[in-house]
Amino acid sequence: MYYLNGNIKNVGFTASKKIGIAVVRNRAKRLLRAVFLQNIDRLQIGSFVFVAKHNLVECGFHQVNKDIYWALNKLNVIKKKPNKI
Repeated sequence: MYYLNGNIKNVGFTASKKIGIAVVRNRAKRLLRAVFLQNIDRLQIGSFVFVAKHNLVECGFHQVNKDIYWALNKLNVIKKKPNKI
């Protein structure tokens, strides 16, 4: 995953032929896209590039969501919740 700070929110998904045949690559990109759309409101503005790795398609949605959220948190792109008084 790559992140570049910017003025608008852009996103790209990629999967190389090392992942597998077209069906497997498309499934990996669909999975990444679904995780991104679930977390889009929590993210800061910027450009994101998600790169599918070979073991991604073997994991379930919840595991991928957990891993992506962890990575986004490490990049410090998760919006902080305002403190309620």
